[in-house]
Amino acid sequence: MPIQSLIEADRKHLIHPVINYRTHEARGVTVLESARGAFLRDAAGNELLDAFSGLWCVNVGYGQQSIVDAATAQMQKLPYATGYFHFGSEPAIELAQKLVDVSPASLQHVYFTLGGSDAVDSAIRFITHYFNATGRPAKKHIISLERGYHGSSSTSAGLTALPAFHRNFDLPLPTQHHLPSPYAYRNDFADDAALIAGSVAALEAKVAELGADHVAAFFCEPIQGSGGVIVPPVGWLTAMRNTCRKLGILFVADEVITGFGRTGPLFACQGENVEPDMMTVAKGLTAGYAPMGAVLMSDEIYQGLADSDAEAVVGHGHTYSAHPVSAAIGLEVMRLYHEGGILANGVAHAPRFARGLDALLEHPLVGQQRYRGLLGALELVADKDSKARFDPALKLSEKIAAAAYDNRLIFRAFGDNILGFAPALSYTGDDFDLLFERLEKTLDDVLAQPDVRAALKLRTPAAAC
Repeated sequence: MPIQSLIEADRKHLIHPVINYRTHEARGVTVLESARGAFLRDAAGNELLDAFSGLWCVNVGYGQQSIVDAATAQMQKLPYATGYFHFGSEPAIELAQKLVDVSPASLQHVYFTLGGSDAVDSAIRFITHYFNATGRPAKKHIISLERGYHGSSSTSAGLTALPAFHRNFDLPLPTQHHLPSPYAYRNDFADDAALIAGSVAALEAKVAELGADHVAAFFCEPIQGSGGVIVPPVGWLTAMRNTCRKLGILFVADEVITGFGRTGPLFACQGENVEPDMMTVAKGLTAGYAPMGAVLMSDEIYQGLADSDAEAVVGHGHTYSAHPVSAAIGLEVMRLYHEGGILANGVAHAPRFARGLDALLEHPLVGQQRYRGLLGALELVADKDSKARFDPALKLSEKIAAAAYDNRLIFRAFGDNILGFAPALSYTGDDFDLLFERLEKTLDDVLAQPDVRAALKLRTPAAAC
C-alpha cells in the first residue's frame, strides 16, 4: 500500500496501545519499515538509532539471522503444538529446562505465556489457587508499588500503579494496594539506608493493617521501568525479600523489563542473590522476535497446586502457551546471550552508557541521571535546586520526542519529563557515541525553544557552587 493509504487505514481501523485515540487520529501513524543492528528505518527512508530496544525488548538488536533461521526451521518442522492434553514440543521443554538452569535456585517450574501482562495475570491466578488449595483462603490481598508497572490485563493492571491504567477501568481492585516507590530523587530520606528502612516499614505497616493472614504476596520490579526507571539503592531488593519471608507472604519479582541482561546479570535478582517465590519474565526472553512470557515458580508453590485435588485439573491455560516457534526463538536468543557474547558486550559497554548519562547532568534541563547496566533515565526539571517539575501545559515530553525524531533518535519520553533509555545489549562503542551526540543535540534544540527557556530557572554561578 502507498504510505498515505497505510496512514489512512491505520487511522480508521488499527487501535494502538496506551495512546490518546483522538490525538493519534489527528497525528497519524509513523510507519516503521525495516531494521538492522541498532537502527530502524521508517517508511519515509529515515534511519533512526533505537535507544529503547523497541519496547525494552530487542536486547540482541535487529536482524540476527540465526534467530530467523531458528524460527524458519521450527515453522517448517512443527509450526504449532498445543500444551493441552499432555502434549508438548521439544523446544518448549528445552527452554523451560534452560530457564530453570540459569534462574535463581528457588525457581524450579515454568509456565509459558504470550507476554508480560498475562505472565503477571497467570502469577496472580496461581497464587490465588495455591492459598485456596493449601487451606489459607483468606490470603487474597496483594501489595505492589506506586509507579510500578505489572501489565494491562483486567487484573494485572490493578497492580500497575499508573493513573492511565486505572482511569475508567474500575481499578485497582479492593484487594490491590500500593506502597510508596523507592524514588530516591523525590523523597526526604537522609541516605540509602534510610530509604530502604522506610520501604520495609511501609510494607510491614500495610501487612499489619490488612492482617498477615489476609495478604498473599508482594510484587515488585527490581527497577521500576514504565514508572520512570526508578532505581532503588543496592540492598533494597534483599530487604524487601527478607521482609516478605518474615511476614509470611510471597515475594514476586517482575523481571519483564530487567531480565535477560538488562541490568548486567541475567536477572536483576541475581545482582543481590535474591531468590523469589515467583518471577515473571517476557521481552528479552525472545528479544521481541516473537511473543512469549513466562512465570517461574518455586517447588513449594508447584507442589501446592499439584496436590490441590487428585482428580481435578488446574484450570488455567492459553492456546499459545509454550508455542514451539517462540520457544525455538527463545533458545537461540539464550544462545546469543551466552555463547554469542551479547551479555558480555552489554556488561562491557555499561560504563560507557553511565559516563554518557553522567556527563548530561551538567545540561541545564537535567536534574538527575540514574542507571544500572544498560537501563537508565534522565529526569528533566525546571529548577535543579528545588527539583521543580515543568508545567504540564508546556508539553515538554512531546517537544523532546519530536526533537529526538528530527535528530533520528528514539527513546522513551515519559509524560512527567523523564527520559528512559534501554539500548540493545549488542550496541557498539560507535552506537553509544552516536546516541549521546544525538541526545545532547536534542536537549539543546529543546532548550533553544523560547517557551522552554522561559520556563527554566537557570542557576547563577554562585548557586551552582
